[in-house]
Amino acid sequence: MMYQEERQNLAAALRWAAKYDLHEGIDNHFSLEVGDDRYLINPWEVHWSEVKASDILVIDGEGNVLEGDHTIEVTAFYIHRAMHRMNPHAKAILHTHMPYITALASTEGGRLEMVSQNAIRFYNRIAYDDDYNGLGDDDQEGSRMASKLGNNTSMVMANHGVICAGPTIGIAFDDLYFLEKAAKVQVIAESTGRKLKQIPEDVVEATAQAIREQQPDYAESHWKVLCRMLAKESPEYLQ
Repeated sequence: MMYQEERQNLAAALRWAAKYDLHEGIDNHFSLEVGDDRYLINPWEVHWSEVKASDILVIDGEGNVLEGDHTIEVTAFYIHRAMHRMNPHAKAILHTHMPYITALASTEGGRLEMVSQNAIRFYNRIAYDDDYNGLGDDDQEGSRMASKLGNNTSMVMANHGVICAGPTIGIAFDDLYFLEKAAKVQVIAESTGRKLKQIPEDVVEATAQAIREQQPDYAESHWKVLCRMLAKESPEYLQ
């Protein structure tokens, strides 16, 4: 089976997304670019909590399944193909409708405010698509969404969800995890009805730079720990 390690990483990300309640059963989609117009992507018919490496599909740029026994969900193909093609830095693309960041995306002008340390991780690294046009089940809408990401590593999609992208599954998953943590803090803080306590801009900039320098190493260490834990709890995911 080709791309075994990459399949295992993608399966682990899906399982941890289920564990952390960042998922919607068999919907939403994670992908990884593994070659010229070659992508790994999760199958539609398998619940994220049960997915194994062997369930992961290999597809080409036309949506043909080259390896795998399942089918691909149509919006997964159109959104992820455009994202990969138009954003070369986005080797791993994780798309979810996780609750807290989607709650922010469902408010008028919803933005992640720089009011917590976790939020600062995303300073000048987050894009916003403020136009919801439906499912994203054709080339036009997939390309429109992809054009909004730019050089950023995360994108909040109004009335929809979020995309986190990165050079590896581990780095993209680290962003996914901490973006939801930051959004949760903000939603809880706003629910008190009290004014958000802003952090001075110079402190935000300096902290963001320090985090940016450390984040790849921290993210990969976080990912190794998660994979080790999952291999102990559910070793069948590696198959």
